[in-house]
This record gives sequence, structure tokens and C-alpha cells, in this order.
Amino acid sequence: MADKGSKKEVVPATNPRGIPVAPFVDKVEDYVTSRADVETTLKKFQEMISKYQFMETNKQRAEAGHRDKIPDIQKTLDMVQFLKTRKPGSEPLETTFELNDTLFAKAEIPPTEEVYLWLGANVMLSYPIDEAEVLLTTRLATAKQNLTNCEEDLDFLREQITTMDVATARVYNWDVTMKRKEKQEHEALESGKDASSNG
Repeated sequence: MADKGSKKEVVPATNPRGIPVAPFVDKVEDYVTSRADVETTLKKFQEMISKYQFMETNKQRAEAGHRDKIPDIQKTLDMVQFLKTRKPGSEPLETTFELNDTLFAKAEIPPTEEVYLWLGANVMLSYPIDEAEVLLTTRLATAKQNLTNCEEDLDFLREQITTMDVATARVYNWDVTMKRKEKQEHEALESGKDASSNG
């Protein structure tokens, strides 16, 4: 007699970020035992497709956000690295800097040991140049890794949506085949009754 405590729980397979793998329907009979199960199975599959599409939309937004951030972080890092090369006592640098997409201002930048970085949420902090470089390098690497993860997740989600579309089609086709078979059996039974009553 089996011990109830020894029963193992089946954990569904996922990708590295926890998105579940769609079930591959090789044999429809594994999912549907009768025509009565078809509608609930198709609803379940449609629900899974909707969830995957929702995740895909969110990942597309995240991907777009990372694509926007990376050039800004890179530009800021390049500027910090340039400022780091300037030696104390050298002439101030006259430059034009961007205030907005269409608004620029002129400024003289003396050699400096600190920079101010926008951290987000209207917060700006002063950092020594070396710390700013480390922070920006880390942020750039993280943003690039997050972009790579988003791209992998989007590919994975597209595969899962396709798998679920195929599964839905297989269950639907199985149902159509079963309807035809039942209709043929019903017609054969009816023609058998007619033949026996006429004979």
C-alpha cells in the first residue's frame, strides 16, 4: 500500500524567468476523453493563449523601455569617462548640452572630481567620478542583460503561443472527426434499421 505522504507533486516546466512551458498535444486522447471534454479543453487552451499574449505585451513594453535606456546610459557613461580624463588645472571646456529633445544650452565645464547623475523619480545625486563610472557601467550591463532576457522571453512566448494554437487546432480537428464518425455510425444504424424493416 502506497504512503500518501510519498506522493510527488509535479512541477510544470518553465523558462529561466518562470514562464510556464505550453503543453504539447501529441495525442488528443491524453487531454480529451470524450466530446463533452472538448469545450472545456478549448476554453483552457484559449485562456492559456490569452495569458501568453498578455505576458508578450508586457515583455514588448519592457524591451522598448530597455532599448530607450541603453543609449542614454551609454551617452552618460561616455561623458563621465571623458570628464575623468581631464586633468586638474586644464582650461574649462566649452560645450553645448541637451536640456530637452529640442533645447540645448552652452556651458563651460572646469575639470571636476564629481558629477551629478539623475537616478529617476526627480532625484539627482552627486558622485565622485570613479563611483559614477562604476555605477553607470553596472547599470549599462544590467540594462543590456535585461534586454537580452526580454528578447529571449519574447521568442519563448511566441513559441508557446504557436504550440497552444497547434494544440487548439488538434483538439478542434479531433472533435470534427468524432462528429463525423458519430454521424456516419448514426446513418449506418439508421440504414440498417430501414433495411431490416423493409426486408
